[in-house]
Amino acid sequence: MALSVNTNVGAMAALQSLTSTNRSLETTQSRITTGLNVASTKDDSAKYTVAQTLRGDLGKLSAVTSSLNNAKSVTDTAIAGAEQVSDLLNQMKSKSLEASDAGLDQDSRDAIAKDLTALKAQINTIIDGSDFNGTNILKDGATAPAVDGTVSALQSIASGASALTVANQGYTTLSTDNLGAAGADIALADDAAATTLSGKLDTFFDSVQDSLSTLGAASRKIEGQLSFNSKLTDVVTSGIGNLVDADLAKESAKLQALQVQQQLGVQALSIANQAPQTILSLFR
Repeated sequence: MALSVNTNVGAMAALQSLTSTNRSLETTQSRITTGLNVASTKDDSAKYTVAQTLRGDLGKLSAVTSSLNNAKSVTDTAIAGAEQVSDLLNQMKSKSLEASDAGLDQDSRDAIAKDLTALKAQINTIIDGSDFNGTNILKDGATAPAVDGTVSALQSIASGASALTVANQGYTTLSTDNLGAAGADIALADDAAATTLSGKLDTFFDSVQDSLSTLGAASRKIEGQLSFNSKLTDVVTSGIGNLVDADLAKESAKLQALQVQQQLGVQALSIANQAPQTILSLFR
């Protein structure tokens, strides 16, 4: 190879090698810092595009989960109210049966009627109070959708997926039809009136039992969908990680190797830069 002070081929080659090493070192340091093997579309357009789509799906799944959690809270609130109404109706059934005894004096029957009126008021209070975030699926007859109607929730991120709905249970009408208007006292003129009331209480109680079955099934369905969404979220998150996450153990080992290569490259470049100095010895 000819000796030249104008063109130092060895230095040029050493500089190219050092530049390549520095570029690889920057990439490795970026992966260690961010924890990502693909942090930008410049790294890998295909993987980055897929990962971004999956991140969008994660956002949608979060919205679905939030919707389901709200529906579950509304439904569970209604279940708590319905169970309490069922307990109170059992108490009323016992008292009405007691009042239907033909041998009972009227004063005692009137006292029982007062107890029944108090229990009726308590039932209506529970119906009105079974509200979560403005939604009450036990109370009916109101005009505001937030109070009267169904609770609806997203089930899936799939296009065109049907909503999960829980119908209003109509307890206000049940109470009015079987116990009389809210605020009105229960009067038991005789044992026949008590017997009639017992029949209405049985009707109300049976309707509440059916409602409890419906609400329980709805709650279990919501819980099942929440469980599925949680697992799906984990799978999607894992999939994103498989696409873009860096293997930090591998990158750490690579970093050490590149640092050694960088040091050797600097030394090689230094040696190559000193090569033209040998030409001076030819002119001594």
